[in-house]
Amino acid sequence: MACVPFGGALSVHWSQHRQCLLECSLPHVSALAQSHRLTNRQCSSWSRGNSLASSNAGPFAKESVNSLFDPSLYHRCSQQRGHRLVVRAESDYYSILGVSRNASKSEIKSAYRKLARQYHPDVNKEAGAEKKFKEISNAYEVLSDDEKRPIYDKYGEAGLKGVGAGTGDFSNPFDIFESLFEGMGGMGGMSGSRGSRNRPMQGDDERYNLVLNFKEAVFGTDKEIEVTRLENCGTCDGSGVKPGTVPTSCSTCGGQGQVITAARTPLGDFRQVSTCQVCGGTGESSTPCSSCRGDGRVRRTKRISLKVPAGVDSGSRLRVRSEGNAGRRGGPPGDLYVFIEVLSDPVLKRDGSNILITCKVSYIDAILGTNVKVPTVDGMVDLKIPPGTQPNTTLVMAKKGVPLLGKPNSRGDELVRVQVEIPKRLSNEERKLIEEIASLNKVKATSSR
Repeated sequence: MACVPFGGALSVHWSQHRQCLLECSLPHVSALAQSHRLTNRQCSSWSRGNSLASSNAGPFAKESVNSLFDPSLYHRCSQQRGHRLVVRAESDYYSILGVSRNASKSEIKSAYRKLARQYHPDVNKEAGAEKKFKEISNAYEVLSDDEKRPIYDKYGEAGLKGVGAGTGDFSNPFDIFESLFEGMGGMGGMSGSRGSRNRPMQGDDERYNLVLNFKEAVFGTDKEIEVTRLENCGTCDGSGVKPGTVPTSCSTCGGQGQVITAARTPLGDFRQVSTCQVCGGTGESSTPCSSCRGDGRVRRTKRISLKVPAGVDSGSRLRVRSEGNAGRRGGPPGDLYVFIEVLSDPVLKRDGSNILITCKVSYIDAILGTNVKVPTVDGMVDLKIPPGTQPNTTLVMAKKGVPLLGKPNSRGDELVRVQVEIPKRLSNEERKLIEEIASLNKVKATSSR
């Protein structure tokens, strides 16, 4: 509890660390009051004695204050006409949200959402509900802020005045509520104010699956695709209202866009808020357009020219802006997302930006070396097999792979794995020659020893 100036009065309240501060707005005691600080032991003693809360010593009794403060100081303050001692307890934001002081941000957010649903003025019509809703919002604003929360933990509400969160400096509680519940289906049908329900809404994105062959994906291509999507109705210009008619306030919900049903049970009165089924939550009743049946949009098919860049692969996604479904009430259209699927090649295998192939050569060519033609994405190309090539050797053909996506001038490599074929049957002449080679190898090995 701390003493702070309250107009011309002396205001006392507890701080988080039970540290007592004395301040007075009177000029002749200001310096003394501001420098006077009591110890924790004195504060504890006063708290145990219950000198300010007991039935025998009210908050304005001089003996209640004398147990803590200098009597002469109190006497000088009390001599001024209209000056009085005011005791004010700080709000405990943790208790307001019903969480512990070491609660995580997710626990604080969950507690706020639960209490906000219960005390929102649109749902709870009891006296004091709006005040409670504001207290809950103020507590959440402080405890969810990484900068304000440690200051509050250390200094209480008084410390927050230095960071722009003093009394009267909190954000609009309804703005905080909408920032958490907007886009999440509201809370039991309550999706904010009527203005927010009638505002323009962006259209949904549209998806299209495009199949490409191997070469089209490697080098890119131009495609014409047909997309079926929602477009603005030309008859009502997207309003959904029959031309020549004017919308009126919905008689079912009274223009609120919501209806509240109440039920009395042994556990108490329960209220349920749901979107008005007559007006769809708009709060307005109108004669629907015959072309779009009140939706403001109709489904049409459109041909779109699409440029597929070089280097795409299965799973690549292309975004075409503003070619998705039209928005509601004049909102912007969504985007078109084209998902790529690439057909495989029977010979060339793709590994990122590299091409993998297998080249078969005879054991004679592997020993003596040779030139062979191998397939690439650019066509058939000569490849030199160096003498003494071992089985499963990988030869690199630089810059013969796939262009890098977004960098068509840079390409990967083609990796050629050499597979040496060993004959299963030999003619008599071949066997004789190989045996002679084997004999030469034995003589060479003996001489080397």
